[in-house]
Amino acid sequence: MVTVTPEREITAPVDLCDARGRLNPAAVGWSRTPLIRANLQGWGRNKRFEYWCLSSPDLFAALNVSHSDYRVTLAGFFLDLKTLETISIAEIHWLPGKRVPQMPELSGAGPIHGEGREMEVRMTPEAGGTRLSLRSPRLTIDAFAAEPPGHESMTVVVPWDDKRFQLTRKDNCRPASGTVTADGRSYTLSADTAYATLDHGRGRWPYSILWNWASASGRTDGREIGLQFGAKWTAGTPSTENCLRIDGRIHKISQEMEWRYDTSDFMKPWTIRGAGVDLTFTPVFNRHSNFNRVLVLSREDQAFGHFDGTITAPDGQRLRVERLPGWAEEVHRRW
Repeated sequence: MVTVTPEREITAPVDLCDARGRLNPAAVGWSRTPLIRANLQGWGRNKRFEYWCLSSPDLFAALNVSHSDYRVTLAGFFLDLKTLETISIAEIHWLPGKRVPQMPELSGAGPIHGEGREMEVRMTPEAGGTRLSLRSPRLTIDAFAAEPPGHESMTVVVPWDDKRFQLTRKDNCRPASGTVTADGRSYTLSADTAYATLDHGRGRWPYSILWNWASASGRTDGREIGLQFGAKWTAGTPSTENCLRIDGRIHKISQEMEWRYDTSDFMKPWTIRGAGVDLTFTPVFNRHSNFNRVLVLSREDQAFGHFDGTITAPDGQRLRVERLPGWAEEVHRRW
């Protein structure tokens, strides 16, 4: 029998780092709203990123700004679910100088702006949500990710040790509206059927790391369901990246999940099981990338598709999950 120690829920503002720039033990835990300020110090090992993914019956579209002290990356992605046509764009700026983007210490506390040679990305908090904008020759995104009153997200701090740690905020089921234009063709996002998901990260990582991430948002069996699971990178720490969102309420899972998938063929079905979760993920497209510069590596397999199966609410009610759109990934980084 697995013994699970519930993670401490943080309910008051706290700094991620102490005066020396090391992990503040009081920040280890999780919260339903952004309360942990990522007051990172020093240079060379800090990682800051902001990733949004939009999903609708027609598409997935993503925009990203990341800053790793010595490198800034701007990126965008688009997938047409009917034709499986894709657009992947990225700009990498080494020793970025004046191209260092705005990256607030507290999630949602200020705008994020990254500008490259041919790309511009903006993520701007507004009343009732966040304005998302990407400008590039092939892909344009103009969207609004609504944040309804009382909306909950999951922020969790993962400690490897007092010098290496990560704060991540995972926020799904954000109703999305706006337009996506890909190679001149426009797609409309309706808040009734489209969702936005945020992956906000701030921390100091190990040199080499392998992780899984899975997320989904939508309505199924008459309920609004959000799925959020992670694996590998949290193993051996007191934290997990796992939770369920049921009708707007976050239910934290303080237990690692069992992931099964075929690394020789990421298009085969995946399974995620444990702690009241029994899900199969069926991919329709796998986005593979492999940037390898010996010392710096980024290998990604991000599969898009849908989840089916069951989840169990804390009150014991078993809920059906049917064709819930989302993704599952395996990523290896050396940085």
